[in-house]
Amino acid sequence: MRDSLGHDLVRDHTVYACVMGSRAFGLATEGSDTDRRGVFVAPTELFWRFEKPPTHVTGPRDEQFSWELERFCSLALRANPNLLECLHSPLVEYADATGRELIDLRGAFLSRRAEATFRGYADQQLGRIEADIRNHGAPRWKHAMHLLRLLLSCRDLLRTGRLTIGVGDHRERLLAVKRGELTWDEVRAWMRTLHEEAETAATRTPLPADPDEPRVEDFLTRVRRASAAASAPHPVPHPAELP
Repeated sequence: MRDSLGHDLVRDHTVYACVMGSRAFGLATEGSDTDRRGVFVAPTELFWRFEKPPTHVTGPRDEQFSWELERFCSLALRANPNLLECLHSPLVEYADATGRELIDLRGAFLSRRAEATFRGYADQQLGRIEADIRNHGAPRWKHAMHLLRLLLSCRDLLRTGRLTIGVGDHRERLLAVKRGELTWDEVRAWMRTLHEEAETAATRTPLPADPDEPRVEDFLTRVRRASAAASAPHPVPHPAELP
């Protein structure tokens, strides 16, 4: 029942949908999956019930994952890399008026918090890769490629104040990592260089210290109010007012 409600919300109330993963990063090869991400707005009246609407939904399509708008905004304000990158995908498949306003708010979510979250995710991934080396004698090269891509994105965001998720001229070298054509020592050296460059960029980044939370909250409040107004029943006249 819960899954059915979630799938209905995604089908009927999605405001923003995009393609993510390798296709959005410019790293797709033959046979790459198409990962879809989206944002839906649960009708305000659903929040008046004891059982609240889901904060996220898997499906209904394969490789599809969506967040409810409030959850999306909350995580993006914390500089969650997955959410920030989703909002900056170059492959937008759908955006209604609310979705377009969300896109226009992209800059409001960006802040210096991204340094800690992006590099923190990279460190977590590195720990998993090193565990693979200990347990299996080799890293998972695809994971190493995406770790490097994340560090490149972090460094450039700190340098420019803009988030660009396409890898551009780094595509061939990153794909060489995925194919295992670089040694682990070479890959680790690249990672160290990117960490150092990110640290240097952080000292003079144009990013604000904090995201523009009031602006995002104003947007969310207006969306909730509009939803409530759209679902409000027509008032029943008082008997004294009847002809």
